Amino acid sequence: MDTLLRSRAYRLRRPHFSDATAPVEKPLPLWILYPLFFVAVYLSHWSLLRLPYFWDEAGYYIPAALDFFRTGSLIPHSTLTNAHPPLPSVLLAAWWHVGGLAISGTRTFLAMIAAAALLGAFRLARQLAGPVVAALVTLLTALYPVWFAQSTMAHADLFAAAFNLWALSCYFGRFVQESSGRNAWAAAILFSLAALAKETAIVTPLVLALWEFTLLVTETGGRQVQARLVWLAALLVPVLPLAGWYVYHFHATGFVFGNPEFLRYNATANFSVARVAVSVWHRVVHLTVHMNLYVPVAGTVAVLWIPARKARAALLAALRPAWMALGIVLAGNALAFSILGGALLTRYLLPMYPLVLLACVIVWQSRGSRVLYSLSALTTVAFLAGLFVNPPYGFAPEDNLTYRDFVLLHASAISVIVHRFPDATVLSAWPATAEMQHPELGYTRRPIRTVAIDNFDREQIEHAEQDPGAYDTALVFSTKWIPPPGRFSLSRATERSDARYFDFHRDLKLEQIAELLHGDVVWQASRNGEWAAVLRFPSSLDAISSRSLPYSNKHP
Repeated sequence: MDTLLRSRAYRLRRPHFSDATAPVEKPLPLWILYPLFFVAVYLSHWSLLRLPYFWDEAGYYIPAALDFFRTGSLIPHSTLTNAHPPLPSVLLAAWWHVGGLAISGTRTFLAMIAAAALLGAFRLARQLAGPVVAALVTLLTALYPVWFAQSTMAHADLFAAAFNLWALSCYFGRFVQESSGRNAWAAAILFSLAALAKETAIVTPLVLALWEFTLLVTETGGRQVQARLVWLAALLVPVLPLAGWYVYHFHATGFVFGNPEFLRYNATANFSVARVAVSVWHRVVHLTVHMNLYVPVAGTVAVLWIPARKARAALLAALRPAWMALGIVLAGNALAFSILGGALLTRYLLPMYPLVLLACVIVWQSRGSRVLYSLSALTTVAFLAGLFVNPPYGFAPEDNLTYRDFVLLHASAISVIVHRFPDATVLSAWPATAEMQHPELGYTRRPIRTVAIDNFDREQIEHAEQDPGAYDTALVFSTKWIPPPGRFSLSRATERSDARYFDFHRDLKLEQIAELLHGDVVWQASRNGEWAAVLRFPSSLDAISSRSLPYSNKHP
């Protein structure tokens, strides 16, 4: 049956279509497209290439890579080890040996990785639906705010997404051409590299392996059984290198999955029915609504009422096994990331967004060129708007260009401290404490003494107020983006559950912080809802001069 479907899909994909969306016989080689993709990513991120490192870049990934670069240790020592696999550190360190440690060089390398990931998405889409769909899926993926923001950020998720998409292109290629053991083992290697980039990338090959096993026990036929056994084995291979990494990590640290607090926050504390149910809801929103993704999804639902063209309907039917596998991958990842990870960061789903867009664009194409191009244009406008216009609910700054506002505010605040108060001891919260302690992150040329608190809610500020002699300056800032008071907010309905399960808190206003700490606001600025300020406490100078405080070593 699989062979029949592949043969039927191949015949349907031959260029006897009269419409402009028909695929060509000899596709353009991918090695020609890659430089074009890289140039497009690089130029579109030009204004972001010199930004200092942000949030988890500064808190884990860059310190871990620097540790490997300087000492060759796969286990980071300048930040808390959390058992993340070492491939991103190895690749970043290799690049630094070639191009140096400049931040702009690092972000250029990440743009290269992003271009490779887009090329994998292009290959996958072209195999299933031809070059026009592939071009549109690639364009929309590159513009989707979450993807765009992550394209030059040193998170493991970008590396994992690149390997995952290429592996998926090998897997889904079997639905339009004869499967071979060569493709299966190429997928095994690529999925293994994805798992060594980010441990949670193992989810995709495992859910596909479960799907292959299900088909294996429900179907008959010698050739089909043999092919499924090959793919089942290939999809289970990535477990081995990931298990090997954990064995090494246990040998080196005594912990399998990182320090106990990391394991509790990201796994063991999450096993409750209520939390999983709330997380599933958030993940469904992330895959269908977040950052204007509702535009292509709603458009797809709407055009389902329009009958598909006969030839395209036949192609959709022929590719039904691919649709099933696509649904399995999306559902498996949504469920897995509703359990794993203490924070519901959208970047964990980074390789899933091209799949959502692929499904949408294929449906649009089946309804004709007018629908295809109209909805593609509308989605393009929506995604471009999403880069700059924040939604009416709270979200992580790294989901669009809000992270740029965050970084620029922190850079300005730290510059004020360096130039006006060079001997200051600064009260602040992470990640600003790391930004001031580590010059390699791009905010300061010399370390600044810090005193750390967890955040700027009332409890933490009152705790800091009890020891006013410990600091003479404070850097306070918005730790998350939420709609300003008085504006419409969809996230108010979930604040209670978010506070219970996902560490949501409300920071005090700047005026309240200054009043409680008895400080003077000497500098403040805001950008698109993000804000930062520097407070000064003259009365504490005598207390500070009588002793020397060590740097804070608090890390996330």
